[in-house]
Amino acid sequence: MKTADILRDKNIKPTPVRMKIFDYISEQRNHPTPDTIYKYLIHDIPTLSKTSVYNTMDLFRQHNLVQMITIEENETRFDADTSEHGHFKCLKCGEVYDFRIETSDINNSSSPAGQNLPGFKITERHVYYKGLCSGCSG
Repeated sequence: MKTADILRDKNIKPTPVRMKIFDYISEQRNHPTPDTIYKYLIHDIPTLSKTSVYNTMDLFRQHNLVQMITIEENETRFDADTSEHGHFKCLKCGEVYDFRIETSDINNSSSPAGQNLPGFKITERHVYYKGLCSGCSG
């Protein structure tokens, strides 16, 4: 499916800036910060502003095209994979890696969260790990 069609399906007007940003986050899969997106695209879009990047990412987040991940308090990153999964951040190289987590029965009373929160309905969860990636720990 073309980028413009993906945006239209989410009721987002497919402007050139939005399409470039969406293409970048979809193709790179590098969990970029808004600043990373800006630095990458400023060469292709000289009129791009950091405000445009922040506003576009917020729009994409509101329409479930990306998820915001905050592993560090002072660092917001975005992920084009909106499925439920965890993130691992290497403390040496700074890369962020995806990993799969068990998504079945998150509201089940036998799950750890269900046992600790009886009667609660869990709608979202985040799993973050920090350490050294395989490239940095060897």
